[in-house]
Amino acid sequence: MSGSMKDWHHSAVIYQIYPRSFQDDMGNGIGTLSGIRRRLEYVAGLGVDAIWLSPFFESPQKDMGYDVSNYTAVDPLFGDMAAFDALVSRAHALGLKVIIDQVLSHSSDLHPWFRESRVSRDNQKADWYVWADPQPDGSPPNNWLSVFGGPAWEFEPQRGQYYLHNFLASQPDLNFHCEAVQEALLDTVRFWLERGVDGLRLDTVNYYLHDVQLRSNPAKPGGVVESAAATYGMQDHLYDKTQPENVQFLKRLRTLTDQYDDIMMVGEVGEEGAKSIEVMAEYTRGNDRLHMCYSFAMLSAHFSAAHFRNCIETFQRGAPDGRAKWSFSNHDVMRHTSRWAEHAVDTDALAKQACAMLMSFEGAVGIYQGEELGQIETDLSYEELTDPPALRYWPKVKGRDGCRTPMTWEASAPSAGFTSGQAWLPVKPPQSAKAVDQQDMDGSVLSFYRSAIAFRKSSDCLRDGTTVFVDLPEPTFAFRRIFGEETLTCIFNLSPDPIQLGLSGSALITGPHAARLDGQTLHLPANGHVYLAHEETPELKLIKKMTPA
Repeated sequence: MSGSMKDWHHSAVIYQIYPRSFQDDMGNGIGTLSGIRRRLEYVAGLGVDAIWLSPFFESPQKDMGYDVSNYTAVDPLFGDMAAFDALVSRAHALGLKVIIDQVLSHSSDLHPWFRESRVSRDNQKADWYVWADPQPDGSPPNNWLSVFGGPAWEFEPQRGQYYLHNFLASQPDLNFHCEAVQEALLDTVRFWLERGVDGLRLDTVNYYLHDVQLRSNPAKPGGVVESAAATYGMQDHLYDKTQPENVQFLKRLRTLTDQYDDIMMVGEVGEEGAKSIEVMAEYTRGNDRLHMCYSFAMLSAHFSAAHFRNCIETFQRGAPDGRAKWSFSNHDVMRHTSRWAEHAVDTDALAKQACAMLMSFEGAVGIYQGEELGQIETDLSYEELTDPPALRYWPKVKGRDGCRTPMTWEASAPSAGFTSGQAWLPVKPPQSAKAVDQQDMDGSVLSFYRSAIAFRKSSDCLRDGTTVFVDLPEPTFAFRRIFGEETLTCIFNLSPDPIQLGLSGSALITGPHAARLDGQTLHLPANGHVYLAHEETPELKLIKKMTPA
């Protein structure tokens, strides 16, 4: 990789591992740290730069580990600290950086801090969480809502007060306006940095601070309730998150991580639409905040050239010196092969196109486990669910379990080789059919991912080039990546119908592709994609979009 080691993360390909679902070595149906370590050669073989581990900390698992009861301990479900150290050592030996989740905005209600805080109004940790008196009629302090449905306040009889929880009632929000809380959390982060991790993924990074006046949120203009769980979207969340003071804590985190070599931080921004990209830009601006951010902008159902271009251009304008991390799937959203299926002839073609697109984006990119197999969302019944929002609002809300089902290694093995026991979520035939052992051949989605990642790492343009968009009508998405005297033109047909483009000059197809160049006519099949190399930049023109007979 060009540049200094300080910027290894700028164009990194990061592979997300969901520990519960990657590989079980205990036989209890839940993935383990030792199982991850055993499979690291496979991950390294993809050509990625780093792994991101979702939470493995001590937790009652009410929200699958995003409710932490001990920030510096490994939950026995996943192993112990020796297993973690062995995983890090093995990853480093294979050339993989290790990024771990940090869930700082809230803890579990079983955390010792909260157990002490909830007892009275005058104990040593009385102000470590967000407490407020009831209104005169006994109702909550304001109208803030939980992301998971219902009010964001829970009454605690021992104190005679409400506490804030942006998610489950068992996930009370820490009070970042309290200096002691910030110091304690920085100490827990320091623990893992001393343990040898290379990066931090900061969960709900814009939720750390709230409005000290506890002002109610206004209604969102045009808000419509489509289901019980959608009430959160009816508010304009001006006061319960994304406060200006949040940046000051990010600067404290950066000061801490800068004391170590080659550490990166990537923040998860929980905002909607254009605001999410704007917050990404604000949080990565300059060199004293986060190294990069990602949002849910590309994790949505939107699949158009205008949408993808707008995401990238908004970030470019807001943080010309900032860095983004782009991804299409993760543990919180429906897998993109299923989410965007209506725009494709088949999910494998879509998976390859999405990979080609992702590998051409400026900044870091993320792959969620199984994405490299073209894995699709698992269809689950109510009886098979574990996700709290789905259990509460089924069937309107399907929840996140469908993307969290176990990794599939061997198609014919029980649970596709994930466990010798009963998997915590079922492995079904459509997922088993896409197992790793079914894809070690040319033409597979897995083979394509390996080729596309290798091409990105070999290309100065894709790694370090700037991005300039090409004006073409939908469904054509095109841009140039420019590095010095070299230019690569990246073109994608975002539709299930073939299209033809005319080129004004000569060009060569390079890298993995689904396209054909006939003289100065470029043929892109359904979900086609291509990288064009050229000495003089050709003009592009849509000739026609063809509907299959």
